[in-house]
Amino acid sequence: MSIHIVALGSECPGGVGPGDETAGPGQIQSGLLWSYLGHGARELDPNSMTPSRHPLNPAFIEYQSRVFGDVRVMVRDCPSWDLLDSDWASVRSVLEQADIVVIKYSVNDKLAFQQVRNGYAPRLRPLLRHWGLPVILVAIGARLNDEGPPCTCPLCASDWSSCVPHSEGLQLSRDLGATYLELPSLNNFFVGRYFGSVLEYFMIQCLKQKAKERPDKRRGHRLNEPRPPHLDQPARLPPVRVEESSFSQDLQWLLERGVQFADVAFYAGDAGKELGWAHASVLCAISPYFRQLLVGRQAWERPISRCTCRERDGPPHSLLSTWDGGVDDLPRADGHPPGHLSRLVVKDPLLCLCLWETLMFLYRGAWEWEYLEEAIAEKLKNPLAVAQLMDRIRSFVGREKAPRDTPTSRSQQGPLTLGSLFNSPLYSDVIFMVQGSVLPAHRAVLVARCDVMAAMFSGKYAEARSRVVPIHGVSSDTFLAFLEYLYTDTCCPASVLQAMAVLVCAEMYQVKRLQHLCEVCVCAYLQNMPSRELASTGISVIRLLKKAKCHNAEQLYVWLLHFIANNYLIFSHKPDFLELSDEEREQVERLRWPSRGYL
Repeated sequence: MSIHIVALGSECPGGVGPGDETAGPGQIQSGLLWSYLGHGARELDPNSMTPSRHPLNPAFIEYQSRVFGDVRVMVRDCPSWDLLDSDWASVRSVLEQADIVVIKYSVNDKLAFQQVRNGYAPRLRPLLRHWGLPVILVAIGARLNDEGPPCTCPLCASDWSSCVPHSEGLQLSRDLGATYLELPSLNNFFVGRYFGSVLEYFMIQCLKQKAKERPDKRRGHRLNEPRPPHLDQPARLPPVRVEESSFSQDLQWLLERGVQFADVAFYAGDAGKELGWAHASVLCAISPYFRQLLVGRQAWERPISRCTCRERDGPPHSLLSTWDGGVDDLPRADGHPPGHLSRLVVKDPLLCLCLWETLMFLYRGAWEWEYLEEAIAEKLKNPLAVAQLMDRIRSFVGREKAPRDTPTSRSQQGPLTLGSLFNSPLYSDVIFMVQGSVLPAHRAVLVARCDVMAAMFSGKYAEARSRVVPIHGVSSDTFLAFLEYLYTDTCCPASVLQAMAVLVCAEMYQVKRLQHLCEVCVCAYLQNMPSRELASTGISVIRLLKKAKCHNAEQLYVWLLHFIANNYLIFSHKPDFLELSDEEREQVERLRWPSRGYL
């Protein structure tokens, strides 16, 4: 490999004049690059009495050397800028072949520096930037009067004005995109330590770039040698997808069609007209105001709203109150057990007009404040009334200020609204007996969240007429985790086996989203196991595969097949590997990693 360096300019004040056709051998051999290359530098034709010239442009003197052992360095040096004007096209071709460009000037020759800065630098700048060549700008020599302020006498002032200041050289390097160096003299210390280290850095970068561009040529002598086999990466595991949450839609359906399980009736305060039905369990879980109203020690007493709206010369404005007589029994049709009916009187006229919108807002999680405000504004047509009603709704929801409607607030507030009802006897109307454990629940929530339980509690079945419902074939911990998902829309199994147990329960009650969440948990637990733990664990992945296929967990079944194939060397030595069917073993062999061909 070789490196081509083009050097422009002279290290000495004056350099080679326009009338001089050649530069003497002494001037070249005492120059910057020849000093750096040392004893290894030699001309292309050592027998010639005159320096070697470039065939395209004789202004360039050529000599060569070797660095880094076997790297050939070809230098084309033009000590005078005036010689370049004779054939600028050939100069362009010489620069195009260069790997590194070195521009030199003497700090004591300001006239030559200004000629370079004003005449040649604007012509070189676009060429250097177009080819992306590294450029080194070297200022050589010691400035006169550099130790202090210049003298005011005419002779000293003239000497000082002929020097090139540091700032002008630095500005020229910025214009050319060059690395700027100052060498007080051309001794071995400055040339080797400063200039040599910078030049060697650019030569190393140039060699690396050439090695990348020509790898076959660099390793041509090794093409016939045998190469090790290439090991591909294991196949990517298929994704396990989970449906979007339908928690808000389920509770909205409960408000719209779950009248059969409603136990709260709303009436207008002035006319006694029935306004709508609701479910005490949902209202108490969402609103502390309803919890105080319906579950307080003295349910017949009216709680006072925290709203600051007051009537003239009267007591605090009351939003709701219980019916005279409080709580009555609610008869059920089709032999269902009777329940308790709570009658609430809506005293606020604005709330009477927008009760349905308010209940819909509460059932959907009490976070869609903007949609609630739009719905109320469309119905009331009065901004002042809308503001008053929004303040009153915030009062019994328990928020003085409406939170911002963001995706984070939706995910945090929506599914967590019924968490306080989970495994709570408050307004519980059904009890599950699971392995001797008593688990209270609420029919309204179960019907809204699970289609199987909706059919079980709504049809002519024994569970619809009984308060105590026994559950068989499921452990108490598993069924409790299943109920937790129905109330909170979240699932966090503690282990792979518990996740599979909840998956089986979800498949039994046809809750697809919970089934897919359990699939994700199983995949996450297995994928995070180190190889050593995976080889020594007592969990049989093959039997998990069989169970996933048995319980219609199709995504988990496909994922486990790929997981076994990616860890073929671990699972193929286990005894239960023989339990795979012929079709499954064929697919695992096809996807195995490492492949049979690599081994």
